[in-house]
Order: sequence, then structure tokens, then C-alpha cells
Amino acid sequence: MKAPAWYEGDVSRETIDKLKAYAALIRKWTVKINLISKSTEQDLEIRHIWDSAQTYRRAEGIWLDLGSGGGLPGIVIAVLAQGEGAKLNVSLVESDQRKAVFLRTCARELDIPCRVHSSRIEDIGPVQANVLSARALADLDGLLAMAELHLGVGGTCMFMKGARWRDEVLAAQRNWRFSYDALPSKTHPEAVILEIKEIERV
Repeated sequence: MKAPAWYEGDVSRETIDKLKAYAALIRKWTVKINLISKSTEQDLEIRHIWDSAQTYRRAEGIWLDLGSGGGLPGIVIAVLAQGEGAKLNVSLVESDQRKAVFLRTCARELDIPCRVHSSRIEDIGPVQANVLSARALADLDGLLAMAELHLGVGGTCMFMKGARWRDEVLAAQRNWRFSYDALPSKTHPEAVILEIKEIERV
């Protein structure tokens, strides 16, 4: 595995080794629990790991990943942050107990500092996160409701969205005011990363 040419971050050999080990864990565990679809397993590195890496921004404080599932993008964020020496506390929220066990296994075997909340998003106390991320979890309106609970003042959301992202933005604007940038995905021609700030309920 190597970083794609388009990836602008600093990726050390140790970071690459940890991402390779993470990919191996996904392939091993997905036989028993549904972490990724079988159709994307062959392209796991680009379709999932480097796809998730697009959400990473060097930050300090708390990064909260909602509905982490197989650790995408949360585990990838934790590996990249550690590799850059960022003072970032990564927390993953996953209510499926089997997936939570997988996430804790990743944290232990990859030796990355991250906390796993094995509970529903609405059941954990307000986190006051500096950055909040999610991939394939809910529509934007639902994600903003979660952000209202857990995003700190001045915080940023990094939401991975597919081809219908414009429809989701329009729908969400009925209930929320927010500023956003739609950053084109490097791995999916119709997908974007929505970088959202200044969230207020209408």
C-alpha cells in the first residue's frame, strides 16, 4: 500500500504499515461480521481507507466519529493523526457490540489512542467535539441533529456524501442554518465531503 498521488498529507512508513495492518484486520473480520460489502473488498484500500482519509484535517482536541462501523473513517483518522503527532483525542461511537469489539481490537493491535463508545449516539453525554465525522450513517438533516448535541463551539463537521448530496443540503436547510463547502471526492466522481460549520436550528 502507498498513499495516492492526490493525498496531500504527510504519510510515514510507519503510518502506511498501520493502514496495511488495519486493512488486514478488516478482511479477517468481515468474514464473520459485515464491515464492508464483498463487492468492494478487492479495492478496500482506495474505496474505503483512502476514501476515508480525505476527511482528515490536522486538528487538536476531540474528534468524534459517529456510527463508526468498521472504523471508517474513525480508525483511519486515528492512525493519520498519530502519524503526524497531532494532539487529537479520537472517539468512535458504535452501537453494534460486535463492531465495537472490532474497533477496540483495532485500537489495541494498531496501538493507536482512541476511545470506543459502544452505545447509541443519543445515549452518550454531550462531547463538545472540535471535529465530528460520519460516513454512510444518516441523511444530512439527521446528522445535523446529532451535531447539535455533540459539536463544540466553533467546531467542524466532515460528512461523506454521495451523488444526492445537493438534495440532502436543500432538505436540511428547511430546519437548519449552516455554512458548508462541498469538497469533491478523489475516489468517487459524484461524491463529496461536506465541511460544515456554524450550525443553527431554524
